Amino acid sequence: MEAKLTLVGAGPGNGELITLKGIKVLKTADVVLYDELVSTEILDFAPEAAMKIYVGKKVGEASFSQDEINGLIVKLARKRGHVVRLKGGDSFVFGRGHEEMEYARDHDVICEVIPGVSSCIAVPASLEIPVTRRGVSESFWVITGTTRNGELSDDMRLAAQSKATVVVLMGMNKLNEICDLYKYFGRGHLPMAVIQNGTRPDEKSVIGQVWEIPQLVKEKKLGTPAIIVLGEVVGLHPSYAMEYLQSANIAF
Repeated sequence: MEAKLTLVGAGPGNGELITLKGIKVLKTADVVLYDELVSTEILDFAPEAAMKIYVGKKVGEASFSQDEINGLIVKLARKRGHVVRLKGGDSFVFGRGHEEMEYARDHDVICEVIPGVSSCIAVPASLEIPVTRRGVSESFWVITGTTRNGELSDDMRLAAQSKATVVVLMGMNKLNEICDLYKYFGRGHLPMAVIQNGTRPDEKSVIGQVWEIPQLVKEKKLGTPAIIVLGEVVGLHPSYAMEYLQSANIAF
């Protein structure tokens, strides 16, 4: 029996957005360790006899520590064989997948990575918001809203001064700070979107300008998990795309 770990990106939430290769690998699993943001319908692709264990982390609730998850991967790979680690989005985009892979390899477990569809691109796209657009945005940044020490990332200060589209993951508890930072740099009227449960049936979102977003989020009772998108591309959302394109003199 070969001890193996495969990291599989499960996509942004909608069960149909996992890759075909991800499904094929899942069908060979002896053990599936899955996260909070993984659609449970995906688990149906795993063999009925496979052990399925929830190891997700949810704000305000007890969960496995990262050290415990690392240890579980190695223990189960040695005991049962093929461990598939299902992570929301892509395993290498703020998913700690590389840490798990490194730990497994250090303990003589063979590793493979199956990329996934990341929420930083797919969730805005599901609302017809492109992260880049010719004549509007030449690049996009993906930033974690909260660092290891619980503080707002220093990169947000740089991002707030950039013309790039900025996508913030895990940033809802820093929403007011993010908006205040953009207003500090005179960008309070920049288009902004907050999207909760993106691509899922219970998706909710608000779209407006930086200065009004905290109040809109409060009124619509948005919470986690959610992504934040800041940039002129948000102005391309169908709800006011025509008005934006005309004011910015952008041709179709």
